Amino acid sequence: MKAESALALWPPAASAAAVETDHIILGFTVLTLLLTVPVFLAITYFALRYRQGEEADRSTDERRSVLIEISWMLIPYVLTLFFFGWGAKLFIASRHPPPDAMVVEAVGRQWMWKFQHPTGQSEINDLHLPIDQPVRIRITSQDVIHALYLPALRLQIAALPDRTTEIWFKADRTGTYRLYCSEYCGTDHSVMDGNLTLMTQAEYQDWLTHGHAQQSNVAAGRALYESYGCAGCHDGAVAGVKAPGLAGLYGRAVHLADGRTITADADYIRAKILNPNENRLAGGGKQVMPSFRGVIRPDDLDRLVGYLKATDRVAEGAQR
Repeated sequence: MKAESALALWPPAASAAAVETDHIILGFTVLTLLLTVPVFLAITYFALRYRQGEEADRSTDERRSVLIEISWMLIPYVLTLFFFGWGAKLFIASRHPPPDAMVVEAVGRQWMWKFQHPTGQSEINDLHLPIDQPVRIRITSQDVIHALYLPALRLQIAALPDRTTEIWFKADRTGTYRLYCSEYCGTDHSVMDGNLTLMTQAEYQDWLTHGHAQQSNVAAGRALYESYGCAGCHDGAVAGVKAPGLAGLYGRAVHLADGRTITADADYIRAKILNPNENRLAGGGKQVMPSFRGVIRPDDLDRLVGYLKATDRVAEGAQR
């Protein structure tokens, strides 16, 4: 059966371990209320009953009960120890994957996630996985500390520079869920998110064969567009920065400051990214864009150009 969270106000649970986590939190919350509410009620009653000026019997009660003294310490101790053991069992189990677990390599960097499947396919900010299959995620960081958070699985794992950490899970509910970076990692931390898509084994194999190639390069290019800060200026998100919009640019005629008119093809876009001062636009203001030569990798540059080419097709469709 598919896992279902008992708490409708919480995110949907996509694994049995996620449901068990909900039960631990709910149970411990109830226990905490049972232990604290009576104490606060008693404090309130005694504060009112024996306040200054109130006529009340303040004589010393000589009665003693060792059983009561021990009980109100031992019973809460045993109950809280039970929840500690329950949580420890779940935590330890999450650190010991079964031998047949599928290994997915993950890398975090400002401000994107990259996932690589065992068969070699890679994704940017999206993760497609099969249900009813143990999955082991090995993760590291290329720059600062990040943390991959999967709410539907109730899992979080730190991504640390020069170190590999890992966690595993077995999802049992299909659907598309969100993933986030839950460790503040810089200016665009809030956009370092993506989607976790859980599918049947057959759907996953079909995605590996057909679906991946159609979406991975464009999705990767969009992630790079955001992670390198292009969106901040060219999409108008940064106040005071007037940069030309790039949607629909690919293949269009571009007028240059020296009077020439050229076509914004792949070579032009690559050259502008690597050397923004080359082929200055007519009517352009002060050049503030930095050079990405030596910063962006050649394969990332190709993905970024591919994304801009895709936005040109989207813009054409909108005009029609």
